[in-house]
Amino acid sequence: MALGDSYTAGPGIPDETDANCGRSDRNYPTLTAAAIAVPALGDVSCAGATTAHMTSSQGTAPPQLDALRPTTDLVTLGIGGNDINVSGIIARCVLLGKLNPSGSPCKASYTIAGIDQLDQRLKTTAAKIDTVLQDIRRRSPNARVLVVGYPVIMPDDGSNCYATVPIARGDAPWLRDVEKRLNTMLAGRAAANGAGFVDTYTGSIGHDLCKPIGVRWMEPMEGVDSAGLHPNAAGHQAMATSVVNAINRTLA
Repeated sequence: MALGDSYTAGPGIPDETDANCGRSDRNYPTLTAAAIAVPALGDVSCAGATTAHMTSSQGTAPPQLDALRPTTDLVTLGIGGNDINVSGIIARCVLLGKLNPSGSPCKASYTIAGIDQLDQRLKTTAAKIDTVLQDIRRRSPNARVLVVGYPVIMPDDGSNCYATVPIARGDAPWLRDVEKRLNTMLAGRAAANGAGFVDTYTGSIGHDLCKPIGVRWMEPMEGVDSAGLHPNAAGHQAMATSVVNAINRTLA
């Protein structure tokens, strides 16, 4: 069973199987299921989902955890980015980057009295991830559970491509680190709750949104091969490979 947000659903990658959720038939859950010969794939991932949508409806989509059964034997969970509002953070960075391209105005805007305000968002989201994982365990006690992290968005070396995404020079490495902190938090919550963690970041280094078509696995704001600021079909194939490898490790 695949649970998650748009990074799981694959919006903008043809063909779409659910208009409300932007779910693609070439997203990593579908590719993973084909690779390990799952007899019946359950994929209820939905673009825009937060941890709240694990237990509450999202448009026409019912609560995602309602799809779980006591007999479910494998669950992937890709969630958390919308809880800390990654898209809003990037949007703010783009707006401020246009005003101050050489500084780090976005980082400064999230820092009050020397304290990074995103730390509290991450802590709050961590508690929500714990609750979701514990609920999964209650509903599907025999399932292997894998928390799937987020792949590279900005260049891992801290550089930027201002003409493509106008983020200030000093904000590019900070924004990269925000994503790394999110993934670190997800890995920690997975470990604390007896789940596995799938690192999709490390293998996607060098395929960020600044790279050209054919190299990048993450689309820039004006997405060509998927929704903007989301993994394209090649990115989902790479994520599927990471998930399959993690499944194989748990079976070894």
